[in-house]
Amino acid sequence: MTSATSPAAVDIRAREMRTYRMLVDGQWRASSSEEVFESIDPYTGRAWARVPAATEHDVDAAVDAARRAFESGPWSRFLPAQRARCLRTLGQLLEQQSQELANVQVLENGKLMREVLGQTAGLAAHCYYFAGMAESMHGDTVSISVPDMVNYTVREPIGVVAAVTPWNSPLSLLFWKLCPALAAGNTLVVKPSEVTPVSTLVLAELFERAGFPPGVVNVVTGDGRVGAALASHPGVDKIAFTGSTEVGKAVAHAAADRLARVSLELGGKSPNIVFEDADVPGALSGVLAGIFGATGQTCLAGSRALVQASILDSFARALVERARAIRIGDPLDAASEMGTVSCRMQYDKVLRYIELARSEGATLLCGGGPPPDPALRQGLFIEPTIFGGVRNDMRIAREEVFGPILCLIPFQDEDDAVRIANDTRFGLAAGVWTQDIKRAHRMTRRLRAGTVWVNTYRRTNYATPFGGMKESGLGRENGLEAIYDYTETKSVWIDTGAGIKDPFNPRA
Repeated sequence: MTSATSPAAVDIRAREMRTYRMLVDGQWRASSSEEVFESIDPYTGRAWARVPAATEHDVDAAVDAARRAFESGPWSRFLPAQRARCLRTLGQLLEQQSQELANVQVLENGKLMREVLGQTAGLAAHCYYFAGMAESMHGDTVSISVPDMVNYTVREPIGVVAAVTPWNSPLSLLFWKLCPALAAGNTLVVKPSEVTPVSTLVLAELFERAGFPPGVVNVVTGDGRVGAALASHPGVDKIAFTGSTEVGKAVAHAAADRLARVSLELGGKSPNIVFEDADVPGALSGVLAGIFGATGQTCLAGSRALVQASILDSFARALVERARAIRIGDPLDAASEMGTVSCRMQYDKVLRYIELARSEGATLLCGGGPPPDPALRQGLFIEPTIFGGVRNDMRIAREEVFGPILCLIPFQDEDDAVRIANDTRFGLAAGVWTQDIKRAHRMTRRLRAGTVWVNTYRRTNYATPFGGMKESGLGRENGLEAIYDYTETKSVWIDTGAGIKDPFNPRA
């Protein structure tokens, strides 16, 4: 099914082309080379914004600004309560600007307005939560069996953080890094994806108004070369990266040369496991949302539906019927249920994987290409696609596609489900659908994934940690564990006794 363009969508797209600038040391700057690149609306194919293409010189300037702000600027003297105040003020500003930030993201990446607006409306909550963390973070007093000695620990900020963010949820995934890093007292250089740079630049207009001193948050824009320059920069103390596993490995290699800290939120090939005793309507909705929400462009997408063999045929028929009814259309239209793929490069990649699945012998059950509606030809649309007859050793079941493609894989029993689910180099997430509480607990223990959902899917929250095992990443974002990832622990020893004895004169 398809939906038409709404009048509100036409108004937003009627904006004049604007050239944006980067934020470095509190100043809005063009690239030192004066080069720009364009942001393309994946629904219309029209360029609607120009953005600076940063150079290594610009990266140096941004890192230097962040370093000064961290070591000698006003931010270095801010108390936890002052950092918390800035974050709370930012949250209040975000509540006022959530609609505009949503508009820009939809124009950038074609994600549904109703989904993006929910995400931007929730950004303020991240600020408020980590403002509380800023004021309540503490070390420990350690009981040690050494006379006349006191030992305690303190948590201190790491320093300059490079936050490299993806195009699928540019602001939400930035805030998973930004809020804990700022709450802990770090400074940042943010590099958004070249597909979605504008939303981060629009957001950056709020930092000065929120009370953050110049240089605390800097934004440089450009392609992967800018990210590589940041990852290898000697002035960067930590790289927080979200993206593909392959690029994440390159980031880790660059950081390893100087032992910089890293947190990596990478890819997945997550299993969504449906047992024969599941609540079938709920499981159907969960499997559909797990793969076709956000057009399948999420790291946690449930791209492998493992269905118990006894119900596979009936479940597949119901799934296909529901998938064919998904309304594809203009992301700005409230009636649309699935939008575009975010960019031409990703669109072509998804189509190649569809052809690969066919060549591997998988059975196409629905979808398989662009929708036939002529009204949608200009957009980067791909129908919800489901393949049956998939084996777990096929490339379509092993490699991350990042698009609306679901693999149906049968299993016999719990052991078989666990074997198939864990037979992957990834370990980001998993779903379990069952009404047997004992089975639910057994499965959550046995699945090698950073997040396991039972009778739900695609749930995250700023208060609970998110991250992966195996090649799905390092570290955790959100929750108390996130702020710890942006600190160093210092151990302090104090002698309260007679002082140190002369080690070279035992009679003294």
